[in-house]
Amino acid sequence: MSSLPAVLVIDDEPHIRRLLSGTLARAGYRVAEAANGRQAIEALPQAQPDVVLLDLGLPDRDGLELIPAIRKQSRAAILVVSAREATEQKVTALDLGAVDYVTKPFDTEELLARVRAALRGRLTAEGGRTGVTAGGVAFDLVNHRVTRDGEEIHLTPKEFAVVAELARFPGRVITHRQLLDAVWPLEHERHIEYLRVVIRNLRQKLEADPARPAIVVNELGVGYRLMGAEG
Repeated sequence: MSSLPAVLVIDDEPHIRRLLSGTLARAGYRVAEAANGRQAIEALPQAQPDVVLLDLGLPDRDGLELIPAIRKQSRAAILVVSAREATEQKVTALDLGAVDYVTKPFDTEELLARVRAALRGRLTAEGGRTGVTAGGVAFDLVNHRVTRDGEEIHLTPKEFAVVAELARFPGRVITHRQLLDAVWPLEHERHIEYLRVVIRNLRQKLEADPARPAIVVNELGVGYRLMGAEG
């Protein structure tokens, strides 16, 4: 199946984690959970979240302390979800690097809208697009969907991660090293053969003629680019 956007929920209250996890899963997100700061830091490499929902009242450390720690390890957008209402707390969280602040109790539909906004903001802040069309294939980077004529093309998480890096900057060459660093961040030995296998599989799924690719094009010895992107 296609790779879904991932959200890491950090909250020490089990019923809040269940509520958030169920709401996010029904909305089409992959969800990971952590009950404290230690679990959160340990979960980051495996979860590779696009968005983090962070409670501030954690049992082992203040959530405000966790914001810079998360930012050191992840490009995820951090959205604070907390019962703390003081303006000072909100300003501090935003100054430390959170992108939004939601006060408990919250409306789930509003929270989902804020998550979508955080995803769009993360992509645009990095200078890339949130969606493009190339060769009749539409790439929706916010919702992690790839479609042709409205029909979804099912990609593996690695396949989506590679094509998303290309689709963020259509027409630009993305080097082998940039792709390996982005898609295989935890591998000490990032072999280019990993990338070649994924590119080969992508062409089988995306190209009208995989032997003569017109969407994902090789730049010999340098990297790949997504061609013919519009909109």
